[in-house]
Amino acid sequence: MSDASIPRAMRQPFSLKLASNAFLLVWLLLAAFPLVWVLLMSFKSPVDAFSSNAWEVISGPRTLADGAGISIVDIVLFVVFAWGAIKAATVWLMPMATAEGTLQKIFNWAVIALGFGVLAVIGLFFLLPVVAAPIEGLLGPLGQPIFGLTTQHYAAVWVENAFYENFRNSMVVTIGVVTVSLTVGTLAGYGLARSGSTFAFWILIIALIFRALPHSVLVAGYLPVFINSAELLSPILGENAPTLYGQPLAVIAVLVSINQPFTIWMLRSFFQNIPVDLDESARVDGCTHFQAFRWVIMPVMWPGVITTGLFSFLLAYNDFLVTSLLLDASNQTMVPAIAGYFNRETTTTDQVEAVAAAVSITAPLFLLVMIFQRQIVSGLTAGAVKG
Repeated sequence: MSDASIPRAMRQPFSLKLASNAFLLVWLLLAAFPLVWVLLMSFKSPVDAFSSNAWEVISGPRTLADGAGISIVDIVLFVVFAWGAIKAATVWLMPMATAEGTLQKIFNWAVIALGFGVLAVIGLFFLLPVVAAPIEGLLGPLGQPIFGLTTQHYAAVWVENAFYENFRNSMVVTIGVVTVSLTVGTLAGYGLARSGSTFAFWILIIALIFRALPHSVLVAGYLPVFINSAELLSPILGENAPTLYGQPLAVIAVLVSINQPFTIWMLRSFFQNIPVDLDESARVDGCTHFQAFRWVIMPVMWPGVITTGLFSFLLAYNDFLVTSLLLDASNQTMVPAIAGYFNRETTTTDQVEAVAAAVSITAPLFLLVMIFQRQIVSGLTAGAVKG
């Protein structure tokens, strides 16, 4: 909206515009600097990564001297590839995710996100070098590397250190938490939003208090149950009763307990913004309460489900305390595994590999936001953060 279309009384003075824009610029720089800096470090040799000279961290002279670098051609191809990837995620892939049912739509989005991630890795690490090599040969000196860059630390982390196992464990925990939280949250949020009783209000207040409890309290409370789960479940499952301590199922149970009140509050806020007339119209047409919820309300709730699911994803994906206390070494997720990288006595090469692992876990987050940006914006503006 241009200033000319805004009434004169509502126009901001130039000094206020300058101050607010300057504040936002400084905040963005402060927020983006750590991520950009560790990203640069992860592609450099240890000497360059931990250099006190900022330009050496950026240019990577020792990395370049070791024969690893990128040219102007590589940079141009990467920009073109990134633009095409964003275009594919936000425009071309959107029609492929259309479906009649909500569950089918979620499944389509999950398959598309996974496939897009795999193709992005293949294109970035395998196709781009093949395409760039002949072009650099034709350009001669202009195709020579100008910045030091190496991917050996990522190869060491994911292949030699088997970081893919930690990624798999994180996906098991995260998908489990999101699935249970959204399933229970949508049903509970819909019921509480359509209930005008005082009892429903106090349920929400109790849920909010429960959400405010420290995570360590919940872990301490569940810990004896998980350790003795084999004995507790033996009357039902017999000798096959499992010990839940150290298993992803224990973490999923605790994180769902932590996340569920927040999920219910958010989804209840969405349901309250949906007119009750939709329920009544569906009932008049012959739908049961559940059919009205399933076929009429949930399609309207799609942005709210995506937004709430993203918050649930972030809670489970970034959790450190619960996963580090309840999982054994073989089932460790990515965040505690990275903390183990930094805490042990290591060489500078191991430290750069730890930085590469830390950068790696941000890729799925960017992918999610890039693909679901329209639903997230729609969800937030529709009232997901109200109430």
